[in-house]
Amino acid sequence: MLKSLRRANIHFKSDERVLGDSDFVERVLMAAVEALERKYELKSKGYNIDKLSDRVAKIFSINPEDIFKLGKQPVKVKARSLFCYWAVRELGFTMADLAPKLNISQPAVSMSAKRGEQIASENGYSLMDE
Repeated sequence: MLKSLRRANIHFKSDERVLGDSDFVERVLMAAVEALERKYELKSKGYNIDKLSDRVAKIFSINPEDIFKLGKQPVKVKARSLFCYWAVRELGFTMADLAPKLNISQPAVSMSAKRGEQIASENGYSLMDE
């Protein structure tokens, strides 16, 4: 069958590492390209750790330094969680990169990012809404 498709000049997008039909592979690849483009767009607009902490601090009406200080006050936890989510998902920082900056463990960064995703979706927060 594959040879007959090749003879008919019918080609499918595929990758042997991804199981699924051509449409599925195309959707996965498009999502990856969109995420990469978004990351570069944010970086080209100057988004880094400092600008991210300023944005999160503005949302929660705290000082940017408070995000990096230890503490379990509810507002600090929410701010740190949103910060972790955007740093990992939007800017592409690794959890291992963030852990020492925040003085928390890598699994704590992971849990914070998960909480941050929920906080962002429940409240309609967007990194570039300013």
